[in-house]
Amino acid sequence: MLHIYAGNLYGGIERLLATFARERRLATQMEPAFALCFPGRLADELTAAGTPATLMGGVRFSRPWTLWRARWRLARLLRRQKFDVAVTHAAWPHAAFAGTVRRCGVPLVFWAHDPLTGGADAFESRAAAVPPALVIANSQFTAATCPNVFPKTRTEVVYLPVSPHEPVEPTAARAVRAELNTPAQDVVFLQACRLERWKGHSVLIEALGRLKHVPGWTAWVAGGAQKAGEAEYLAELSARAAELGIADRVRFLGQRSDVPRLLAAADVLCQPNSGPEPFGIAFVEALYAGRPVVTSDLGGGREVVDPSCGVLVPPGEPAAVAAALAELISDPARRAALGAGGPKRAEALCAPARQLDRVANLLQKVVL
Repeated sequence: MLHIYAGNLYGGIERLLATFARERRLATQMEPAFALCFPGRLADELTAAGTPATLMGGVRFSRPWTLWRARWRLARLLRRQKFDVAVTHAAWPHAAFAGTVRRCGVPLVFWAHDPLTGGADAFESRAAAVPPALVIANSQFTAATCPNVFPKTRTEVVYLPVSPHEPVEPTAARAVRAELNTPAQDVVFLQACRLERWKGHSVLIEALGRLKHVPGWTAWVAGGAQKAGEAEYLAELSARAAELGIADRVRFLGQRSDVPRLLAAADVLCQPNSGPEPFGIAFVEALYAGRPVVTSDLGGGREVVDPSCGVLVPPGEPAAVAAALAELISDPARRAALGAGGPKRAEALCAPARQLDRVANLLQKVVL
């Protein structure tokens, strides 16, 4: 199977593709290969996993020759290796390359990672011109939007395969707190995701401002600017923390590649989205790590988090987030109980062997 993607950023899609590479032994009926437009962290991780990607070259739709060049390289790859199926991940790669896949006679699958709006998005409009044989959606929430672009194509929901991280030694977790100048006894709230406004960083900062006079907490915000506007957003968050008088208790950590260490050293993952999360790999990883999750009651978050492992709050309400966090500060027993429920919930939803096998079975039907 050939996975086709851009590869210039790093988020949930990139995590999925890296999982296909690292865990390919769990589903030997699938042999993953990758075609990316851009080099970067994803390409490096695929190479480290023993599955280097074919680089088609950077693409800008505003520069048609870059698109033609990448399509030519993809066609050459498809004809040389005779793939059984190609999977485009998200609307942009599908818009760019679905026609090339179709012309080469390779069965085509679209993996929906975000809600599809239909005609409002230019790339989705282009994508609609080449309907795939199957749509795979990362959640029920995402699946409900797929007919907006592919009304006649069957959609199947597959929660993303997510592997638990290797356990982090307690001494290493304590070292993280020391590195980040965080008191050992504090309850640490972690938000680790891309710096997109709908991820709810500003809601978290406002909620923490309401806890200014509550002792015994620190917050870590992990994530660096990857796109235009995100650096400005980060500056706004930092300035707002200072205005609320909590700048000394909120650590903006920038881009991190050691989120497992951060989770091991933190107590709660808090990501109070103001917009719906399509799925939420960060939630699943926190559950595997035994950390309660506080997130908004919408989108994929409500499919991942239930009362056994976390707290769902109304979206866009800092007061509700503050109340949930205050309870977790004051009630260590509840914190521990929710943490203990996490691994079982994560395994039930996202066990890699089971989810990869489900993907393989779906793709086998397309190939046949």
